This record gives sequence, C-alpha cells and structure tokens, in this order.
Amino acid sequence: MGNRDRIAQAFVTARRQAAGLSPYPGDAPTTLADAYAIQDRAIAIDGRTVAGWKVGRINAPLDGVLGANRLAGPIFSDQIVGSDVQDMAVIADGFAAAEAEYCVRIGRAPEPGRTGLSLDEALALVDAVHVGVEIASSPYAGINADGPLVTISDYGNNFGLLIGDEVPGWRELGFLDWPVESRIDEAVVGSATARTMLDGPIGAVAFLVDCLAERGVAVTPGTWVSSGAVTGVHQIGPGQRFEADFGVLHVACGIVAASGAQVDAA
Repeated sequence: MGNRDRIAQAFVTARRQAAGLSPYPGDAPTTLADAYAIQDRAIAIDGRTVAGWKVGRINAPLDGVLGANRLAGPIFSDQIVGSDVQDMAVIADGFAAAEAEYCVRIGRAPEPGRTGLSLDEALALVDAVHVGVEIASSPYAGINADGPLVTISDYGNNFGLLIGDEVPGWRELGFLDWPVESRIDEAVVGSATARTMLDGPIGAVAFLVDCLAERGVAVTPGTWVSSGAVTGVHQIGPGQRFEADFGVLHVACGIVAASGAQVDAA
C-alpha cells in the first residue's frame, strides 16, 4: 500500500470508529496536489455521498508559498442537518472546533470547463444563503497545528454542517456587513463581519469551482458550500454549547462525543 492510500485508509477507519489517531499516519503531503490526492482517495474509500464542501482560509505566509489562500474539503450528506437538530458530534479524542459560517447553496452548475469566475458570475450560480455552524473535527489532534496541507488531507477537517435560517435579501449582499458573534457556554469567543473573509462567501464559491475543476469534480445544483469561519475557529469539546448571532438571526447547538456506532451507521 502506498503512502497516499495508507493515510487515506487510516483517516477513514479512525473516523468510522470516532477514534483518535496519532501520530500522523504516513509522510505528510508537501504540495497541494499531494494533499488533495489523499483527500480524493479517502472520499473514494469512504463511499458516502458528498453533498457539500467546506472552504477554509490559508493564512500568510503559507498562502504565498502554496499559491492559494483557501482550501476545500467534503461534507457528506449524512452530516448536513437542519437547525431542528439539537446536538452536533465531534471526535472527542482528536481535534474539535465550531465555526460560525454562511452556508451557500449552488442552484446552477457552472458551464463545463469554466473557471476564474468573477464575483458576479459566482453569485449567479447561487440560489440560497443561510446562516450555520460548521463542525471542524478530525481524529488527528494536530490537524490544524500541522498546517493546511495536513488539514486538506483529512477532509479539510470537516465533521458536519448545521444549516440555520435563510438570510433575507442575500442577493444584495448586505449581510456581508452584519455583525457576527460566536459564544461558547455564553462566553464570547469571537466577533467579526464577513467583510474580513478575503472576498467573502461568494468568493469562496468562485474558489471552489476552480479547486474542483482541477480535480475533475463537477459542481452540481443543490451542493452546499460552507464558506469559511467568520469569527474564527473555536475549539470546543463534548458537554459545551456553541451559539452564533448573525445580525438578527441565531443558530446554536450542543456538542456531544461521536461514537463508532454513530459513524458506522451513517
């Protein structure tokens, strides 16, 4: 078994068992191509339906080194839920965080082979914007500390997406200036607006179209894009509660430990 297969299989197995994984299970990727090749192999081994993609930021100076300021990872259909769900699961023995995010739904596929979309062209693909919470969790506790290539190699560190209410008047993009505040157990852990997110949630859509095109993956109508952490990546654990206010909209969830039975049944 080659290095890519070994890493991919180790992460898929650990996620199915909801078990911690240490050390990193192979030689860590050194290029974006290597990292996404591991991710693509893991998606194939996993076998679940990909219904969305998380997009995260690559900070300086690594954005210049890698030639990209964002990364992507799959969100599986069984881990996308509505706001009627009270609790979201994390891998307790690995890394776990919650992020306040704008969730963007693709309503129209881009033209085949079309890349380099402008923000207006990317916006034309969208048919809904909602508020939500991304759960970032991995069996490997060092996933964020080891940098974006390691993050990419394990599904971009995604473990679920809670989708809240639709943003009113989202086509006018006024929500970019809405104050967003995140709290854990009622303590404020971050505040910002979507204006701080590079070129914003719609820019995340344009990035994703390019990223998936390079990998030969189609962007299909109905796909959700978790467009990036507005207030930051907030580490959290079972027994805690995460809440986020997006202007007048609110979303919240408790955090529980995933079990192997939960993951295997998904």
